[in-house]
Amino acid sequence: MNKKILLLQILLVLNFLTFGEIITFSAGNMKGTIGSSSDTTELSENAYILTESMEISADSIKMSGENFRYIEATGSIKGKNIESKMEFTCESLKYDRETKIAELKNNVTLTDTENNVQAKAQVIEYNQETETAVMQINIELKQKENICSGAYAVYRKNEQLLDLSGNAQIKQKSDTFRAQQITLNMDSQEIILDGKVKGSVTDNKTSENQEEQKNNEESDENSEKLQNSESPETQNGENIQTELQEEQNSEPDELTESENNAENSSSPENTDSLELTKNQKE
Repeated sequence: MNKKILLLQILLVLNFLTFGEIITFSAGNMKGTIGSSSDTTELSENAYILTESMEISADSIKMSGENFRYIEATGSIKGKNIESKMEFTCESLKYDRETKIAELKNNVTLTDTENNVQAKAQVIEYNQETETAVMQINIELKQKENICSGAYAVYRKNEQLLDLSGNAQIKQKSDTFRAQQITLNMDSQEIILDGKVKGSVTDNKTSENQEEQKNNEESDENSEKLQNSESPETQNGENIQTELQEEQNSEPDELTESENNAENSSSPENTDSLELTKNQKE
């Protein structure tokens, strides 16, 4: 069995050299047939394949056609296009090594690492020669502050242009643009809308005024809270001062009454008057 696998690897290298490209691969299992007109090899269990322009890992990978022109992968696919610096994940992949066209399906994510662009869709066809990605179904593309969506889109990497159609929409922070067709220049951020155009734009001055008003309201609330939450020392001081004032106001009345009693009881005139009255009666 090992001799057959070794022979198959040698034949693979020879065939790939005649096609002008060497492919290296690894997997837990491999099986295949080789003929003059059609070659087929299947890799499974952590399958991995590397060409001069494409790197792919998946649950299983199948290579077929003359000189293994076609590559098919399924299950937890991760890969990248080495030449164009495009990375991708999906559940199903077909790649034509002659035309340099890759078809990605099911929960596709395509990332242009060079321009910081990320696209999601159910189907993406990427042409390596023209650096163009055609996207369909549940599209969401993010670039800088742009969140783009639609039913169909074409991303041109070299020109940094995005064409959207089918409920096309672009959101930029609080601004929204809708139309039947939208073109976004990702370098200049220019947007062209065509057909049943709708949108909403937030005025910067209005936003600044709202922000200033909000800050003023927060400042007033903080001042009010500060006034209502006076320190306990201040409150105790006020209470003590109030008690002292009440004591001072009440002391003169008590002193006046005491003085009157003292004067009435110790006055000589009152004593003499009492004695005189008594003598007169006698």
